[in-house]
Parts: sequence; C-alpha cells; structure tokens
Amino acid sequence: MTLRIFTHFECVLTLNEFLIKYFISFDFSSPFSIKSVATKGKMQQKCQGISDCNAVLKALQPVFQEQGMTETVHNWEDHGYLATYIQKNGSFANLRIYPHGLVLVDLQSYNDQTKGREETDRLLDKVEERMKELFHGNIKRVKRLPAILRGGAIDRYWPTADGRLVEYDIDEVVYDEDSPFQNIKILHSKQFGNILILSGDVNLAESDLAYTQAIMGSGKENYAGKEVLILGGGDGGILYEIVKLKPKMVTMVEIDQMVIDGCKKYMRKTCGDVLDNLKGECYQVLIEDCIPVLKRYAKEGRMFDYVINDLTAVPISTSPEEDSTWEFLRLILDLSMKVLKQDGKYFTQGNCINLTDALTLYEEQLSRLYCPVEFSKEIVCVPSYMELWVFYTIWKK
Repeated sequence: MTLRIFTHFECVLTLNEFLIKYFISFDFSSPFSIKSVATKGKMQQKCQGISDCNAVLKALQPVFQEQGMTETVHNWEDHGYLATYIQKNGSFANLRIYPHGLVLVDLQSYNDQTKGREETDRLLDKVEERMKELFHGNIKRVKRLPAILRGGAIDRYWPTADGRLVEYDIDEVVYDEDSPFQNIKILHSKQFGNILILSGDVNLAESDLAYTQAIMGSGKENYAGKEVLILGGGDGGILYEIVKLKPKMVTMVEIDQMVIDGCKKYMRKTCGDVLDNLKGECYQVLIEDCIPVLKRYAKEGRMFDYVINDLTAVPISTSPEEDSTWEFLRLILDLSMKVLKQDGKYFTQGNCINLTDALTLYEEQLSRLYCPVEFSKEIVCVPSYMELWVFYTIWKK
C-alpha cells in the first residue's frame, strides 16, 4: 500500500523563524503484529500476520518520553495509531502507525541550529535502533528523508511538471516583484545560476542553453536572412541566440515589460545586452499581447519563416473543454499558422516527457487546425527543470 501525504499548506506571516521538518519511515512487506517470545531471559519480538499496532506504540513510547515530551494518543480501531509528542520549546513529533505495515515519524523544530539538528538526529537514531530491535530482519525498508525547511526567507521548493517536489540549492532572492500579469522571481542557484520563476513556474535558468537551442531547432536551421517571430521570450535568451545568426528581422512580442526589466539586469548570461534596447539592427521587441499582434499580422498578410512560441507549456489538464489554457493554445496555433510561410517552421515547447496523456492530447489538437500540419518532436534535458522536456517542430503539409 502506498501512502500519499497531501500537504502542505504553508502561510508565512513572519520570517523571523523557520521550521525544520524531518521524516523517517519504516515499511514492512506485510501487515504486522508483535509476538513476544521468551528466549534465554530476553523478550524477542517477531512479526506475525495479524495487526498489533499497540505493541509498536508501547515499544516506541519510551524513546519520546525520555526527551521530556508530552504525549497524546489517538486510536482508530481499524486504522492504527497517531501519537503526538510535544516539547516545551515548541518542537513536536508525530508517530503514525498503520496496520498494513508502515510506521512514520515526523519531527518539526524551529530554527536551523546545529544543536537542534544533532538532538533530532539522535532521537531518530534511537527510534531506528528500537524498531530494528523490535522487528529484527522483518523491516523491508527504512527511509530517512532530508529535512524540509518551511517558512524561511528563501523558498527552495518547486514542483516538477509531473508533480514531484524538488529542492533547489537557492541561496539568494535576486528579484521578486509583482507585475500586472504575474509574480516574477529571479532566484540564485549554486548549480544553475539565476533562475527565472513566473508565478511559481520555473521558466529558465542561466544554465539552460539547451532549452533555447531546442526551441530554435537544435542547430539544424539556417536563420540567416530570415524573418522570425518570437511569442513571449521575455528572458531574452531566444532573441539573443537568433540575433547572432544574422536574420533579416526578428520580432519579439512580450506582454510583460517587468519580465524584460528584471532579466536584462539579472539574467545577462542568458540575454546578453539584447534587451537593453527594444530595437536593434535586426530586431524589435513589442510590449504587447501577442494575440492582437498575430491577428493584425494575419490581416496584413505578413508572413514569417519561423514562429517560435515561448509562451506556455502544454497544459497538464487533459480536459480541453474545461481548461481555458487549451483554448488559448489552440488559438495561438491557428493564428501562428496564418502568419507562417508555406515552407516555414513553428517551434514550441511541449511539457515533461512523463505527461504522456497531455502530450498525446496536444498532438490531437494539431489535427484540428484550420490547415493540415505535420510535426516532429525532440526530447531534451533542461538542467534546471530536473526532468526531460519535449519540444515540437510543426510545419504545413
């Protein structure tokens, strides 16, 4: 049986203190009970097939009581025990015993002090030792997770596209502002450099040239003398790389001036100096919503050799009729095809390779455009995403 813990709502009202949360779990291959057997004057505990959570609770109680912790026990007839242990300093532990063979210990303490960490480690060591004495070789797995820091001045935790929690090595908040459209953060990572995060979504790090190269065609395209349209791209990475390739003209349409302002100051390893001016010898940056711009270009008959969509990933939702993001995505696709030359190419990101249903649904949407298209896809490792990412190339039949 797999246990999924649906937490963790966190509302930070003050940053004067932060909370350290430690986890240890014990997993058994089958439902357990304890049978006491006298062997040479000692009590030997053995696992049996009938649930006996009470014996586990009694065996572990002294470990917490020795720390001077106050105990409260909740008992569910068919669902085991929950025991809470509270110290005077505000730290506490939860001991959860499930009949199917899972024992969890969660400890929370304030402030990351060396002494506190050492005390917590000793307590977890005692719990682990007692469990091993109790069950001998019947423990399938013991897992101690790294401490989770909550309520700190720097948020290090960001989910992957497929819902896994990742702790980044963030050591500085470089930029944090709210624009009329979104929250904009630029955080510094020891591994990845500065990372642009828009409304909680990791967009691009200074380490992520692989992303930019993939969404430009992975070096297989000749941009010299070509007309290019970039939708989004406020970090400036795509624009910076394409300008190097001597295009005829690049038009970038970005709705959020504040993204550009933050990136031109704090993401210069990504964008160079290309965002210092909104117009250059072979490029222009329009601070506009791309949909009216696309409609205007379609009406004017303006056509591009390349359209690069850097607006949004494929939605995770697999219910297009209920998710407005899918409607937006289809609209962008249709309008982009209207301004794409017959022999042109449309590049866009997809999403995490694990989101197979969403990616399949996206590919189905391509068959519903106003004109027939074909596509190919490429899988790329983007360093700061910590997951494989799918990129699409689309062209007219």
